[in-house]
Amino acid sequence: MFIVLLKFSGNKGQAGQFMDGHNAWIKRGLDDGVFLLVGSLQPNLGGGIVAHNTSLADLQSRMNDDPFVAENVVSAEILEITPAKADERLKFLLD
Repeated sequence: MFIVLLKFSGNKGQAGQFMDGHNAWIKRGLDDGVFLLVGSLQPNLGGGIVAHNTSLADLQSRMNDDPFVAENVVSAEILEITPAKADERLKFLLD
């Protein structure tokens, strides 16, 4: 399981120009069953993603396909978590 921090970087001002492509990229991640949760980092710092059912190498490749990453709107930091315990509602993450 992974937590991805997408923090605004050098070209933050160009986010609007690449928003449609970024939103399509997010939709693919959700449709593929890789992204569990996507949201904004507050206050206006960028975005965050909870990902699973993927390898680190595949997730890094997926991150590179994000127009925001490709155009330096955000930088991606990937944190890998090995789940050990979970609330009943999240037990599926332990498999």
